Amino acid sequence: MKKLFIILLAFSCLQANAQDMAHYKSIVKELSSAKYQGRGYAKDGVNKAGRYIEKEFRKVGVDQVTTQSFSFDINTFPGHMAMSVDGRRLTPGIDFAMREYSPGVKGTFPLYYVDTLNFDAERMMADLAKPEYKDCFVVCDFWFMYRSHRKDFQKLQKGTECPNAGMIQTWERPLKFYKAYGEKVMGKPIIWAASDFPKRAESITVDIENRFLEGVECFNVIAKVEGRRHDSCFVFTAHYDHLGNLGNKVFYPGANDNASGTAAIITLAAHYAKNRPEYDMYFIAFSGEDAGLHGSEYYAEHPLVPLSQIRYLFNLDMIGDNNPVQYCEVSDEGMRGFALLEQINSERSHFRGFNRGELAGNSDHYPFAQKHVPCILFENESGDAFKYYHTTYDSYKNFITATYEPIFRLITDFVERY
Repeated sequence: MKKLFIILLAFSCLQANAQDMAHYKSIVKELSSAKYQGRGYAKDGVNKAGRYIEKEFRKVGVDQVTTQSFSFDINTFPGHMAMSVDGRRLTPGIDFAMREYSPGVKGTFPLYYVDTLNFDAERMMADLAKPEYKDCFVVCDFWFMYRSHRKDFQKLQKGTECPNAGMIQTWERPLKFYKAYGEKVMGKPIIWAASDFPKRAESITVDIENRFLEGVECFNVIAKVEGRRHDSCFVFTAHYDHLGNLGNKVFYPGANDNASGTAAIITLAAHYAKNRPEYDMYFIAFSGEDAGLHGSEYYAEHPLVPLSQIRYLFNLDMIGDNNPVQYCEVSDEGMRGFALLEQINSERSHFRGFNRGELAGNSDHYPFAQKHVPCILFENESGDAFKYYHTTYDSYKNFITATYEPIFRLITDFVERY
C-alpha cells in the first residue's frame, strides 16, 4: 500500500507539471495567433491581448487583478505595403521591412547603388546631384554604412540637403523590424531589404502607408497573490506587447518575444495561488515595451506598492528557446540574490551556467534597476529560436519550450530560500 501511495504521488506530481506545460503552451499559442495581429498598437491587438491576460490571471485564482493605463505616440504601418523592383514584386516582412520612424511613400523611383569597394563620399554626392538621380532611392549595405561611414550617409536620411527620396539598406535574412524609435516620424523613408536585393535594377515602385498614432492608450495588467506577510513582496514581470503589423496582410506573431515570458508569469501566478507564499506576490504584464519601455517606466513612477518593498524582481523576456546557458542582466542591488541563484543552479543544475551581460536599457527590468530595485532579467539568447526574434518567423511553430521548466524551478527554488 505504501509503495502504491508513492507511485500515485509521483504520478500526480508529473501530471501537475504536464498540466503547467500544457497551460504555458496554450497561452503562447493564443497570444501569437492572428486574432491579436502581433499585439501591436494600430489594430488594438495589444489591448485585446491585455484583456485576455486579465481573464487568464482571474482564471488561475489570484486574489486581485488591476489594470494601469498610460499613453504614448507611435508610428505604425497597418495599411498599404507593396514594393516591386523592375516589376518583380517583393514580400513584406520577408524581402523588405521598414525602419519604424519612416514616413509613407508612393511612386516609382530610380535606384542609385553605392560603390562600397571604391567608396568616395564626395563622388557619391556629386552623382546624386545629377538629374538622372533626382528623387532616387540610394541602395547600400547596412553594415558598411553603419560601421564605417555613418556620418557620410546622414544627409541621405534627413532633411532636404540631398535630393534623394529615400534609402534601401540591405542586410542578412531574416529581416528585423523594430518599434523602439517610432515615437516620431523622421526624415525620409528607410527600407530594409534582404541582402539578395537585385544588384543592378533600374527602379523601384512602392506603395507604403504609415499611420502616426497620437496618444495611443495601453495598459499594464497587474495580478496579486497575497502572502502571509505584507511588509515586502516579490515581483514577476514580462511584456506582452509586440510589433503588430507591416502592412494589412503581415503581422509579427511574437511567440518567443514575448508571449513566452507572459505565459510564464501567468503559470507562476497559478502556482502561488495554489501554494500560499510567505510574502505578497505581484505579476505584472507590461504593455508598450517594444515601443520604448513605456509600461514599465510608467509603473516605476506610479507603483502600486513602494519600490523599497520589493525583495526581488524577475523580468522574463524571450525565454522560448533552448540554450542551456542562460543569459541574464542583474542590477547592482540584485547581486546578492544572484549569488544565491548561482548557488541553487550549481546544486540542482537547472542550467549549464549563466552568461551575465552588462545592464542595458532595452527590457522592463531597467527602469527598476535605475531606482535601485534588486532585479534580474532572464533572456535565453543564442538558442535555435533566437535568430527569429523581431521577424515574421517568431511564430508558435518555431517556439521552443526547453527553457520554461528550468526557469520556473530556479525562480521557485530562489523564492523559498531568499
